[in-house]
Amino acid sequence: MTLGWLQIFRLGLVQLCIGAVVVLTTSTFNRLMVVELALPAILPGLLVGLHYALQITRPAWGLRSDTKGNRTFFIIAGMAVLGLGAFLGAVAIAVLAESFIAGLAIAILAYTLIGFGVGASGTSLLALLASATEPRRRAAAATITWLMMIFGIAATAGTVGHLLDPYSVERLLWIVGAVITGAVVVTMLAVWGVEARVKHPEPEERPTALREGLREVWSEPQARNFTFFLFLSMTAYFLQELILEPYAGLVFDYTAGQTTKLSGLQNGGVFIGMLTVGIALSGLKIGTLLGWVVGGCLGSAAALVAVAGVGQVPGAPIAPAVIGLGFFNGIFAVAAIGAMMSLAGEGRSSREGTRMGLWGAAQAIAAGFGGLLGAGAADVMRLFLPDASAFGIVFGAEALLFLVAAVMATGVVAARGAAHVPTVIAGE
Repeated sequence: MTLGWLQIFRLGLVQLCIGAVVVLTTSTFNRLMVVELALPAILPGLLVGLHYALQITRPAWGLRSDTKGNRTFFIIAGMAVLGLGAFLGAVAIAVLAESFIAGLAIAILAYTLIGFGVGASGTSLLALLASATEPRRRAAAATITWLMMIFGIAATAGTVGHLLDPYSVERLLWIVGAVITGAVVVTMLAVWGVEARVKHPEPEERPTALREGLREVWSEPQARNFTFFLFLSMTAYFLQELILEPYAGLVFDYTAGQTTKLSGLQNGGVFIGMLTVGIALSGLKIGTLLGWVVGGCLGSAAALVAVAGVGQVPGAPIAPAVIGLGFFNGIFAVAAIGAMMSLAGEGRSSREGTRMGLWGAAQAIAAGFGGLLGAGAADVMRLFLPDASAFGIVFGAEALLFLVAAVMATGVVAARGAAHVPTVIAGE
């Protein structure tokens, strides 16, 4: 038996919860460290990089999903671990104000738990959705679950932004605790009984070792070349993740709540961009995956130039440029993920989960590397230049990477349309 629309929507709620928790750790926490605690941006960059680096385990989860079942347990357990890590991250913010060493130790533990939690819950959820949805429903199912994740990110960022002012440690802990509790409870209710309704994968007579499964996938030229493209483009995508809120705080004098709201506006733009591509490809049959990928890259580059430019103009508003960046990021992301799904089904049919795990790991490593690179570069530039110019150089470098990704896409992304569906890399 395959998933019905109600079950697909329920799994989408898990995506929403993952996004709601992760956005606290990748936007709000890093802004508090850099602005309120006056710590170098490289610190949250390293912590977020740790969380992404630990998602190198995604291929193992993907291979496991190809050969075994019991995904419900790992979805729920992963969410619980993610929530615990997020709460410890908030505790680390409080402790860092008093003791750097103790706070850093708690933060390292927190982001370690976050990395494992996202990897276990997100990949298991993706495997359940991909394997149990009818082919004719996969396009709509993937669009629904992805948009729900982005909605969770945008809604949480906006709501937390309102509640966080005036900032205090106690207020932060209460807000984070409430978000985590809600996410775990909703996840449990959402997945309960869903897996029991669908057909489980048949166990292989001889279980495949992780190294063997990865070797099989890596030997496929398409899979290998797409991995390189994904790493480059996602490095560009995440280069601004850890510096946009500090940029708004340091250059535009935004409060903690205002920068969190700005992050919500950006993710709202992502939501609209993704919805635009989904309607264009699936409903109106406008354009191709390649065209939307290239357009998203070029638009993102232009928006980054605008984000950097407003910092040089006193009194210029930053919000329109940030919304534009989110919009074109959303166009790029959903089209690139559509290309990912179209390739996931090519090659050995029993290795869809392993391919998605490999590409999920590539995306996670690129996200961590991009965030760390952006934060580190901003710190170095600020030693010699005013804040606006320092951040502007990093945004300009990100724009250049998007231009390179647009060129690279023409060689690795086939010009396919709505027949190939976007899917989800859960937790990003």
